[in-house]
Amino acid sequence: MENETTNLFRRRDTFFGICEAVGQDFGFNPLWLRLAFIAPLFFLPVQTFMAYFALGVVVLLSRVLFPHKAAAAAARPLPAIADETAPATGELALAA
Repeated sequence: MENETTNLFRRRDTFFGICEAVGQDFGFNPLWLRLAFIAPLFFLPVQTFMAYFALGVVVLLSRVLFPHKAAAAAARPLPAIADETAPATGELALAA
């Protein structure tokens, strides 16, 4: 599976990316959550949309309050590592 880095709100295959985000957070396929929203959508459409957007608010708050460690680590610059074999002039060696 290709690693998708596009913002969930900007993707064309999601509706705000709520099911995708919950699937990422809890480690399951978001298709199962999408299927769970189909049946109530026919019988209780207003309540289903309210539950969907309430779930979206929970996901948003959890992502803001508790960001993923991988995302936080990617935002920080990596420290420079001194290589003892590199020349002292600061030039990088070219790979052959």
